[in-house]
Amino acid sequence: MDKILIEKLTLIATRVKGKGDIWLLFEIPLKSPSTEFNSITEALEQYFQSTKKKCDFRLSPLKGELYAIETEMIEATKPEEPKKFDIYGEK
Repeated sequence: MDKILIEKLTLIATRVKGKGDIWLLFEIPLKSPSTEFNSITEALEQYFQSTKKKCDFRLSPLKGELYAIETEMIEATKPEEPKKFDIYGEK
C-alpha cells in the first residue's frame, strides 16, 4: 500500500506591523515575560529552545506569518469503485 506525506502548519509567530522586524511568538512556554523578539532569527531560536522540536518552517512574508511544519506519513487508501446496477441489464 502507498503512503502519503501530510503536512500540518501551525502558526507560531507574526510580525508586528509598523515595527520593522519585530516578531511575536505564541503558544509556547516562554521563560521571560516578553514575547516580542527583534528578528525572525531570535524568534526561531526561542521556539527551538522552548519546544525542543526539530521541524521545518514556512514563512508567509506578505502576511507576516511564520509556521512550523509537522509531517506525518499515512497509509493511502484506494477509492471505492462506484456501485454498478443491473436494473436494465447493462452490466
